[in-house]
Amino acid sequence: MKTRDLVLISLFSAIIIALGLLPPIPLGFIPVPITAQSLGVMLAGVVLGAKRGTLAVLLTILIAAIGLPVLSGGRGGLSIFYTPTTGFLIGWIAAAFTTGYLSERLVNRDQSSLVQVGSFFLASVAGGVIVLYAFGITYLGFAAGIGFNKAFLGSMAFIPGDVVKAVLAALAGRAVIAGYPLLPQRA
Repeated sequence: MKTRDLVLISLFSAIIIALGLLPPIPLGFIPVPITAQSLGVMLAGVVLGAKRGTLAVLLTILIAAIGLPVLSGGRGGLSIFYTPTTGFLIGWIAAAFTTGYLSERLVNRDQSSLVQVGSFFLASVAGGVIVLYAFGITYLGFAAGIGFNKAFLGSMAFIPGDVVKAVLAALAGRAVIAGYPLLPQRA
């Protein structure tokens, strides 16, 4: 791994952490708040690709696990792995990988900008919504003792916001391809 890769991984970990500074918005009917950090996960996958995007998320989780309050709401420490939201946190890893993997396969520099944005959007929805929710909802239903159906229905309130995040990630991915042609290929 090159120094540039380490810098990019650290940069996107910092972006995910910075998005955690935005206060979480609790919904009340489900123990999972609305946060901006899932946007950072999508961005890491779209811009860095599967390998580096996943490493950026792993670095963020490691920083949180050692006790630094880098997750939304100022959370950190090993206790983050003992909450109903743990499934979403672990799902970040698979979400970044899936988003990055699909971005690598669906998007190239020779496509029109509209096709690139559409492909980045599909990758972001597949990884940052579908895969993330698969992990998060399953664990939430188990850990909170509310069952899968209630966890699923409660989580549907997050879909509109996460689709907006996927649009933002797609636009950012397109901007990076257009504006930074010397950035190493997503891999």
